[in-house]
Amino acid sequence: MRDVEKTIGNMIDKQKTAFVGSVDVTGCPNIKAMLQPRKRVGIKTFYFTTNTSSMRATQFTMNNRACIYFCDARFFKGVMLCGTMEVLTDSASKEMIWQEGDTMYYKEGVTDPDYCVLKFNATSGRFYGNFKSEDFVIE
Repeated sequence: MRDVEKTIGNMIDKQKTAFVGSVDVTGCPNIKAMLQPRKRVGIKTFYFTTNTSSMRATQFTMNNRACIYFCDARFFKGVMLCGTMEVLTDSASKEMIWQEGDTMYYKEGVTDPDYCVLKFNATSGRFYGNFKSEDFVIE
């Protein structure tokens, strides 16, 4: 698993876009392209920024089931991670991933009530590369 984690982590770090999956009130899956995570801990925990008022934040508050997908189109590789998403509004979480220039999106700064953190916790995944897929569990 260690080699798989390293390979996947290296691929993720090179991507500019993450695809985030949520479930709407009718049970239909939804997918959205987002900027790369601001922080990751291995391939288990990922932190994203979004608006508290966003549809995704609302969906994750109602149903925390989620997936994230990263694709390296150049080498036709990809990884889907399945797990749960938390919507965090506490100061420590917001300050942890705040970056200079974020006021372009959140006018009131790090304390803007419309700024929150999405924390994804992976439990399993599926990696595709070299014309084969591999399922794995994340502990």
